Amino acid sequence: MKYTIAVLGGHSALDVCAGAKKHGFKTLAVCQKGREKTYAEYYKTRDGLGCIDEVILVDKFSDITKPEVQKELKKRNVIFIHNRYFWVYCDFDEIEKNFDIPIFGTRHMVRLEERDVEKNQYWLLEQAGIRIPKMISAPSKIDRPVIVKVNEATRSYERAFFVAVSQKDYEEKSSAMIKKGQITKAGLEKAVIEEFIIGAQVNFNFFYSPLSKRLELMGTDARRQTSLDGFLRLNSNVQSELLNAGYNPTMIETGHFAVTIKESLVEKAYEIGERFVAATQKHSKPGIIGPFALQGAVASENGREELVIFDVSMRIPGSPGTKFTPYTSYLWGEPMSYGERIAIEIKAAIKEKKLDLVLT
Repeated sequence: MKYTIAVLGGHSALDVCAGAKKHGFKTLAVCQKGREKTYAEYYKTRDGLGCIDEVILVDKFSDITKPEVQKELKKRNVIFIHNRYFWVYCDFDEIEKNFDIPIFGTRHMVRLEERDVEKNQYWLLEQAGIRIPKMISAPSKIDRPVIVKVNEATRSYERAFFVAVSQKDYEEKSSAMIKKGQITKAGLEKAVIEEFIIGAQVNFNFFYSPLSKRLELMGTDARRQTSLDGFLRLNSNVQSELLNAGYNPTMIETGHFAVTIKESLVEKAYEIGERFVAATQKHSKPGIIGPFALQGAVASENGREELVIFDVSMRIPGSPGTKFTPYTSYLWGEPMSYGERIAIEIKAAIKEKKLDLVLT
């Protein structure tokens, strides 16, 4: 049978579809009306170019779970690749229980990215013995630099980070952000306060293959954030003037850039990846399938370098730039994107009649 690789039109859809096309699959993007040009026009397959074969338009992204849309996906024999967009715009219960389309990856684990669910990403990291930042239970307990992770007021699925060094600093900055409409009081009450790790930020992007039982480091990258990136380019005098005038840099993710780690850290990266895979297989069976990322920093602690993880992506990360780090070349002999690696795994599972191992 012919399979179609389908995605929601956003996040990493182009990455997924380009890799799928390279390995002979048809591709489809489900797009929200008014946000479809990237997929229906700019990268639409035509004249030997492009990677999106077909687009299904919906009024809003969450309509993908409607029976009539699922019927169209089934007609095309779809294997769905989930991404952050998919889980942000659709209800967790709806996806887990009523989205009757096979998903490549671990369907039930993306919920664990949320910080207010039982046995979430932090719990899994602790079970894996992976260093995480110290959690601060209340503003009055702040005794070191902390980062406060609070949902944005307008885009509740995104976090409006801010850094504080004391309870007074926390209260002043949070009050200013509430007045500006960046966050809400209700959102602040649910915020996570954690130790701010001073180190070189790195996202470790992995792929676990249930077919070969092999963990692969797909690449390493870091986030670009607005307005912090621009703020850091200013000289210290201008920074001080802005801060004294009440300016508070925001840390809204706007993209990623490829970074590399020195070779002596590669083994440490694999070690935390292997421990995380083992923890998911023990506590959240069948465990992680395919792409995931451990996002953190390399800190200098007790005279040695320590990998500290403060975020987990339980699905394909949003950075297409991992391909431009050398780690897939060391294993496969050529650079490889996440989209291509996913296509290779699905193709092998079809050939070996083991799709049940990679689909949920």
